Amino acid sequence: MTDLSHYRADGAAHMVDVSAKDVTAREATAVGVLRTRPDVVARIASGDLPKGEAVATARVAGILGAKRTPDLVPLCHPLPITGVDVDVVPHDDVVDITATVRTRGRTGVEMEALTAVTVAGLTVYDMIKAVDREAVLTDVRVVAKSGGRSGDWTREDA
Repeated sequence: MTDLSHYRADGAAHMVDVSAKDVTAREATAVGVLRTRPDVVARIASGDLPKGEAVATARVAGILGAKRTPDLVPLCHPLPITGVDVDVVPHDDVVDITATVRTRGRTGVEMEALTAVTVAGLTVYDMIKAVDREAVLTDVRVVAKSGGRSGDWTREDA
């Protein structure tokens, strides 16, 4: 376990000290899919749901999720987020969710992007559960990151 940065030699978890890292521009993009029925997607697209308009609500929820990541994920550093874009796109039998988070900091924003996608997806689920309890939030993953010591990376299957 000692090769994992969030664990000490004795195996105990700790927050990594990033004070020696350079402050650089960093960005991460994550995606996810909420699978549901075509009739439910049509209701999402039209805003015809018992709880109201899901797309805008999910977008704002995703932004809030990115901002609250260090409150939810214990070993994440609080970062000065400089931008968050969340897209919630209903089509066919899915809702595609994409989040891009930017900062100038000492560590990356992958966790913030993942949290934004997840919270946006959970919000859509919350808004459609009255009409489809079998909807599934799936395939949440980081597809790209830039900046920092490890440089740029793009998922090959993205």
